[in-house]
Amino acid sequence: MVFPGDFLWGAATAAYQIEGAVAEDGRGPSIWDTFAHSAPVACDHYHRWREDVGLLAGLGVNAYRFSVGWPRIQPDGRGPGLSAGLDFYDRLVDALVAAGIDPVLTLYHWDLPQALEDEGGWLNRDTAYRFAEYAMLVADRLADRVGTWITLNEPFIHMALGYSLGEHAPGRKLGMAALPAGHHQLLGHGLAAAALRERGLKVSIANNCTPVRAASSAEADVAAAAGYNALHNELFNDSVLLGRYPDLSAVGAPAELPFVADGDLKLIATPLDLLGINYYSPTVIAAAVPGAEMPFEMRDIEGVPHTAFGWPVVPSGLTELLTGMRDRYGAALPPVLITENGCSTNDTVDADRRIRDAERISYIDGHLAALHAAMDAGVAVSGYLTWSLMDNFEWAEEFSQRFGLVRVDFDTLERTPKDSYFWFRDLIAAQNAG
Repeated sequence: MVFPGDFLWGAATAAYQIEGAVAEDGRGPSIWDTFAHSAPVACDHYHRWREDVGLLAGLGVNAYRFSVGWPRIQPDGRGPGLSAGLDFYDRLVDALVAAGIDPVLTLYHWDLPQALEDEGGWLNRDTAYRFAEYAMLVADRLADRVGTWITLNEPFIHMALGYSLGEHAPGRKLGMAALPAGHHQLLGHGLAAAALRERGLKVSIANNCTPVRAASSAEADVAAAAGYNALHNELFNDSVLLGRYPDLSAVGAPAELPFVADGDLKLIATPLDLLGINYYSPTVIAAAVPGAEMPFEMRDIEGVPHTAFGWPVVPSGLTELLTGMRDRYGAALPPVLITENGCSTNDTVDADRRIRDAERISYIDGHLAALHAAMDAGVAVSGYLTWSLMDNFEWAEEFSQRFGLVRVDFDTLERTPKDSYFWFRDLIAAQNAG
């Protein structure tokens, strides 16, 4: 596999998952502080960021995706930006640039200020406008050195797990009544994207996407799969690329969504310079049994390896996903940036202190081959950012799932590069040498 010379090779993290220091320098509480109460230190990146930039430099990446913690900039989700919080990201960006690493900044990775959640969170339309104001505060400080701006991370997952099923913060269990949380996130994206583009910055969104397959050829399963695909993929891709929402009647939504105002979709479809794609696995859908809470049922994929998280490993699903998007969106599809792809494994430290995570190496290698196949099929791809640089706080799973190229001892906070770190380093070096 030979990738283009200007291809972005990198790794990704998120503020709440690695920073810690949740009560330092004026930072306010986020919905995850309220929901989890279990990441006050996390990886202590807030204090150890120099070491972590050194790990990135040693890896040889030319891009690093990180997120800014909204409560670290605006403790209550409104008002002027905190100097201490902005200074932290200012130092981080300076260090990345000095190391020759392109900062890829995500403005929102699920850490909504609790004060805004108390006012309705993403169910409240006003949160979209607060988000746009926050985005401009960050841009005022960092736009001179950060060229690529990702507005939101995985708005579908945040809506589904945070507002529909209650498995993530803020823990609401609204079922399909969570749809306004999806729309208001997208509205916030559109407002911020328009303002960022006015400054000449490259704008993206990071959508979690999955090829959806019906559990059988039965009409009910096929219909359920189509409905789930519209909800998971098309709702968040059609809106930003085509300026329209798909038919959601299969999941019980009305034809006219009452929370969509005139002009919203035009804003949401503000042109993108890149489309971020987070890919982990396909999804198999069956029709729901009568009386079920949701109008579909997820099924496992048998006969394939599974990660420590229990997620099926299907690299070909990435090729399927990207070529399907090429066919659906045509010229409306901007270059794709793989903003997340990786796996959790049951890593152990051997007697010689090595961490032989062969499963992670196989996972990344297989997905890079699938990505290259999609590029050969005509999909424009600008880069690949693996998840994640280091083991971290894995949301509802807390510290039980290890996704990192670097092991973090959550007692001592010692960082230890795994075999996958050195393998990825050598792969990047070989690509650059070629």
